[in-house]
Amino acid sequence: MEEFQKCDQKSENLEYTVIKSKTYSSFHTLIAITLWLGALHLNLVITALVFLFFPLKYAVLLFMLMVLNTLIPVDDQSKFGGRVARYIGKYGPGYFPTTVLIEDIQSFDPNQAYVLAAEPHSIFPIGCLSLLNITGLMPLSKTKGLASNAVAYLKKRQGFVRIAIETGRPLVPIFCFGQTNVYNWWKPKGDLYTRIARAIRFAPLLYWGMFGTHIPYRRPMHVIVGRPIELKRNPNPSKEEVAEVHALFVSKLEQLCQRHKAAAGHADIQLRVI
Repeated sequence: MEEFQKCDQKSENLEYTVIKSKTYSSFHTLIAITLWLGALHLNLVITALVFLFFPLKYAVLLFMLMVLNTLIPVDDQSKFGGRVARYIGKYGPGYFPTTVLIEDIQSFDPNQAYVLAAEPHSIFPIGCLSLLNITGLMPLSKTKGLASNAVAYLKKRQGFVRIAIETGRPLVPIFCFGQTNVYNWWKPKGDLYTRIARAIRFAPLLYWGMFGTHIPYRRPMHVIVGRPIELKRNPNPSKEEVAEVHALFVSKLEQLCQRHKAAAGHADIQLRVI
């Protein structure tokens, strides 16, 4: 906290709000991380065990049931799901640990809706967990996460800007330091891979953490929340208006990176917006 305040007060002459995740027992944090980030690996292990130890017809039936479960809409009113989410929100951020720095906490109204745009998100937008209301780290009563050298793939992604303009909600630039370091990853190269990635609108890759598992490395993350960009509501914004706000957002994001990278322990980082 002192490093952030010393660095930023000198350049901005402001007192930023720094909130650090609490430290809990390794048991709870590990269970929370496994529940949150281990679903893909767990499903692969279950699938392998099913086909190894069950007759083929039963294995196929169980596999189809698993696929069906992935297609069933999640009920966000589920009491059990809510308890699991709160457990993850309580213990998950402390695993890394996570620090949230809010440049102007007074500019946030708990009764107001905001469009929070966080970059870069790496393999998973892990730092975004700290922005959800279940963690208690952000001064917002209800938040939801949407799944969207530091690289921000922003030049052709303007949908979040259009949503902010159409709804007239403030757009908040957020930069996540350290998020790209919690997993190792590898992806193929070549024109075929590029064409496949463009067709399915995401880049499939292999990733791994501690001991080659889904468990990420315990490396600190710093989530920097900038000042909201106030927008005038326009249900039908033009391309030019969206492009103008998008350019302003990118500029604010770059300023966040430059302003806080030294205090976050990433003084040499260079943000590339492509």
